[in-house]
Amino acid sequence: MDLNLKGKIIVVSGSAGKEGSIGETIIKRLADEGAIPVLVDRNDRGFGYAEALQKRNIDSLFVKTDVTDPVEIENAVKKIVAKYGRIDAVINNVGVNDGAGLDSSYEDFMNSLKLNVVSYFLLTKYALPYLKESRGNILNIGSKVALTGQGGTSGYAAAKGGVLGLTREWAVDLIQFGIRSNAIIIAESFTPAYDDWLKTLPDGETVLKKINKSIPFESRMTKTEEIADTALFIISNRSSHTTGQFVFVDGGYVHLDRALISDVN
Repeated sequence: MDLNLKGKIIVVSGSAGKEGSIGETIIKRLADEGAIPVLVDRNDRGFGYAEALQKRNIDSLFVKTDVTDPVEIENAVKKIVAKYGRIDAVINNVGVNDGAGLDSSYEDFMNSLKLNVVSYFLLTKYALPYLKESRGNILNIGSKVALTGQGGTSGYAAAKGGVLGLTREWAVDLIQFGIRSNAIIIAESFTPAYDDWLKTLPDGETVLKKINKSIPFESRMTKTEEIADTALFIISNRSSHTTGQFVFVDGGYVHLDRALISDVN
């Protein structure tokens, strides 16, 4: 299916994670569809990712940005528009489960909010005039933690709950401009960060098996490619009448009956 994304300027925050991360996978999928991926991240890996795409004759731009800094986000949008003159979609993908819990300081809690939800507000705010011109759309990457809780991560949970609230609020706000706003909710996805965490545990393999067994569909984690493919469909005009929705790409983790979980694995 042609998603008609060729030549579209798609801005993706949190897109310079390790190879195989959700943001990096989205960037690759966008390039495969002929879109122009714009990476917004603070990690210098973004320079290498953009250069690799350019060597494939795929137009791309990396704008190094501290997404907790309003001035840097505003300047990033200015740089993007200076080069391309437009923005067709924004994918807010920043997410760090930083463990800012009830025993954390006020500053740690606020920093978690700045990274995990305020950055979404700021990037969308500054990109909005150009989304209005293109009748583009917004996709927020959310987490099951907003709905299920996790324990020990008040900042991240509050932020991701805020992401879902903003998704619906923006869907209402922006109907008049023909702009759609949706969210993908992820549960357990085998990202490099997840793998790094498992390697810090003395019984990481056992923990991984337990997590896999908790996922009803196929008893496995969601692949980042599956998240990326869903993201591209939602921002495309193949999903032109979908707005204000929370799309769960989670193998049934959040909603399906726990009785489906088999002990045989």
